[in-house]
Amino acid sequence: MAKRVVIDEDECIGCGTCQELCPDVFELDEDSQKARVIMPEGGPEDLIEEAIESCPVSCIHWEE
Repeated sequence: MAKRVVIDEDECIGCGTCQELCPDVFELDEDSQKARVIMPEGGPEDLIEEAIESCPVSCIHWEE
């Protein structure tokens, strides 16, 4: 089973950093003003890792 990237939307503050770094995988939901994953599998892992490390509230992580 492949690993998937997930966001804890309860913790997300909607800063948009993940979307700026990796727009193929993350986007900001206009209604909730929080980030969401639009491509949980198959995205560029290096950019996803950068988004994980750059998240100010550490709400992005990998799930097996």
